[in-house]
This record gives sequence, structure tokens and C-alpha cells, in this order.
Amino acid sequence: MDVLYYWRPDNYRADRQFGFGYHLNQNSPLLKELQAGDHVWAFTRRRSDGAYVLAADLVVVAVTENRPGFRYGRYRVWGDLQRSRYFDVDLGPDFEPVVRALSVAAAARHLGQSFQGHAAVRRLSPADGAWLAQLAAQLPTLTAAAIYPEDRFEAALLHGIEDVEGLLRAESGDEAALRRRYLYEAVDRTRSRAIIKQLYDEYEGRCQVCGVNPGSRYRVDLAEGHHLIWLSRGGEDTRDNVAILCPNHHAAVHRAPAVFDFRTLSFLFPNGVVEPLTLNHHLRAG
Repeated sequence: MDVLYYWRPDNYRADRQFGFGYHLNQNSPLLKELQAGDHVWAFTRRRSDGAYVLAADLVVVAVTENRPGFRYGRYRVWGDLQRSRYFDVDLGPDFEPVVRALSVAAAARHLGQSFQGHAAVRRLSPADGAWLAQLAAQLPTLTAAAIYPEDRFEAALLHGIEDVEGLLRAESGDEAALRRRYLYEAVDRTRSRAIIKQLYDEYEGRCQVCGVNPGSRYRVDLAEGHHLIWLSRGGEDTRDNVAILCPNHHAAVHRAPAVFDFRTLSFLFPNGVVEPLTLNHHLRAG
């Protein structure tokens, strides 16, 4: 199943400025039906001339639930980092005639009015999806969307936030400056270390997945703090976004990569493996 999503212009601009995360958050229950390999076609409204333009094709990896009360929506759709695309909205053609020709109902005089609330996400027919794929093949794409290696970013929290500069050196321009500011302002190294140390002590150095304290044999601290929604993808540096993992599970989560579902409090791996938290007293299930 493919769906069409109206990306409000203000949200689009904010997400673009601070680094696309190849995911979206929304309350529509239709998102629960998406399967790996489905497409979320997102369109927005261009600021310069008010035209509606195709903004992204997110190829679904997984759909998870956010923590209770998450302000941007209950469901989070994760896009494949290699297959998903962001289109250059400044160069793209007017997309409104295409939307009005699809099987979705979009009769409002102003197109955006047909995509309000849960109606912001609409089911597409197989023919709709095939047509959009054909049209999108000709569209100019953005050369890069900022995804930083999360393991290096987390390491920088422990060894010095200035190390993050190395992740950003290749970027230039206004958007790169905004992303740099976001990463610096989003993370207070002292606070982050304190959160991780507090949770480490509460769980006595044990991994919340396997329950093992990997450093007990050697009398050293080996378990690590992990941000469940990665900081590099817009996650928050807060206690309810951190878990304690042993080095093996931490590496597996990053390299697979696995996504976290707050409904089941589990890591979902691309090969179908589900790793629930076996130790938990600080996270609330969705």
C-alpha cells in the first residue's frame, strides 16, 4: 500500500533546516497499515509561488509508535536511507494537477484544505503509486539530506562535543549552519552525561535488553547510553529517550540499524528480529 501525505509548509521548512531524518510523525491510523517497501509520497507548498510540489518519496522500513503524549504524532514512519528520496521543491513542477487526478478525494478549492487532520494521509491505489513512481523518476533530487553517524555523535557526548565538528565539516551554506546550531543546542554534554550516569546506576550497569552487566567481570563500566530516537534524526536528549545497552546490543542497534517502538518497548531489526527491553522502570509504553 502507498499513501499520499500533505507536509505542511511550516513543518517542511523546519525539518529541512535542521536536517531531514528520513522519517515522519503523524496521528493518522492509516500509517499502521504500512509495510516495509511501501511508499509515502509527501507533497508540500512552495513558499516562492504557492505551488504545490512533490517533496519526498519515503520507502518504508518500519512503522513504530512514539512515547505517550509525543507532540508531533502517535506514529513514526521510518524511511529506507538508501532508497528514500527528497526532491528539490525549488525546481519541481506544479504537482496540484497530479493530485487532483489521483483516486483520492481532493475537491477543495485550495488543495491543502482537502488534507487536514487525519485526512493529511490518504490511501493511494496501485495505479496511483505506479504513476507517481513514473513521474518522480524525472524530478530533480536534493544532493544530500543530513544524516550523521549516530554512534560517532553519541561518542562525542562522552569525549567532547567539539568532535561533532568533524561530522559537519563537509557541509556549507545556511542550512548547514542551522543544522550545526541544532546539534549543538539540542545537546548539553553535562546534562547528557548526567542522564546516562543516573540510568547506569539505576540499572546497576546492566543492559536493558539482555540483563547482563558486561563490566562486572572486569570491574569497569562497559554498558552505554543509547538515544532511542537518535539525536541525529531529531531525537531529544531527555531521560525518556535513553536506554542502557551493553556494547554488543548497542553496536547491533546502530549497524543494523534497528528502530525503537514505544508501544511494545522493543527494538525492531530489519531482518525481523524483535528485541524487547527485559529491564525497564523508567520508560512508559505507548
